[in-house]
Amino acid sequence: MADHMEIVGKSGGELSVEERNLLSVAYKNAVGSRRAAWRITTSVEQKERSKGNDENAKYAKEYCGRVEVELKKICDAILGLLDKNLISGASNGESKV
Repeated sequence: MADHMEIVGKSGGELSVEERNLLSVAYKNAVGSRRAAWRITTSVEQKERSKGNDENAKYAKEYCGRVEVELKKICDAILGLLDKNLISGASNGESKV
């Protein structure tokens, strides 16, 4: 959904209220699911390390790194979209907020 809303945001012109809400929800869901995965994976890593299972902790840490890369990519995408397309193309105050 976030990918489709990014296309809508790059299409030019000002977004309607509904389009802005959909963009917000799309990125909120994309980031939220990865934040949850990051929290769970970090917890698993700590538990495995405390049990002495260093190999499993290593796998958890590796996966945590993948999640962090995905989070950074998503955040960079929405920030870039806001900076380059949406804020500069907004005509009224409500669209800029």
